[in-house]
Amino acid sequence: MILKHSIGQAIELADPGTELPLWRYVYGGKPKPFIHPLCTPAGHCLTLFEPHDHVWHRGLWFTFKFIDGDNFWEERAPFGIQRTAVPPSIDHTADGQIVLRSELDWIRPDGQASVFHEQRLLRYTTLDDQAYALDFETTLTAWSDLLIERTPFTTWGGYGGLILRGTRNWQETRLLFPDGSTDDRPTGVRATWCDLSGKLDGGLEQTGGVAIFDHPDNPRHPTPWYGATGPGHYFNAAVVFHEPMQVGAGQDLTFRYRVLVHDQLWDVARLQAAYLDWAGVNDG
Repeated sequence: MILKHSIGQAIELADPGTELPLWRYVYGGKPKPFIHPLCTPAGHCLTLFEPHDHVWHRGLWFTFKFIDGDNFWEERAPFGIQRTAVPPSIDHTADGQIVLRSELDWIRPDGQASVFHEQRLLRYTTLDDQAYALDFETTLTAWSDLLIERTPFTTWGGYGGLILRGTRNWQETRLLFPDGSTDDRPTGVRATWCDLSGKLDGGLEQTGGVAIFDHPDNPRHPTPWYGATGPGHYFNAAVVFHEPMQVGAGQDLTFRYRVLVHDQLWDVARLQAAYLDWAGVNDG
């Protein structure tokens, strides 16, 4: 594997023998950082980039809909941005992890005032030949008293937080939860994790998926989930789905998630074991 940093633009991890990088973190050139492509170990790309009807959807990203009424979601003027002023640092650990550290400012639509200063960490870990993890950790420090809001759910809404938009090429997909239930369109279901998996192009019996784990220390754990299968593959750890969140001036909000990318279809037992191993909690 080769790690490449295009200064001011993106960091990617790639196998020279494959067409796409395993993952690419893009922090320059767009209003918000994102990860695309996000591929399984076998090389299947799971993410979608700028669908024609939602061009602000880019692979895997983190944001909220409204902060004090300012839109940080849709990119129709006026909208807020997440600015990375200095390229992320990169560390290689003795056990083979790759750690990216970045600082961002969430800038209001006026281009001057900030709502949050963010310290973001991405940690890549190989789990085995069929799976790897990208740990996403962020601390948001509020510059003033803030209200984090969403469009309340009616037939849609409630979203905001860590989001994945999946490729249209996934087939026979399902969103799986720890109790064994599946849901084509979860709307506020609370759970410690959610996994989107299904069939993929590229040969016979090609399957894979991505799970998001919600850390026990996160605000409002276990998080509500919002999403959909089908051509609009999408799921979101939607922390403000049920109600907005007040943040005081100087207050820190910290969120930790594990994004587990895997080949094959994983069952509840395998996903739950991986979650417990990461979260460091007892089962029951």
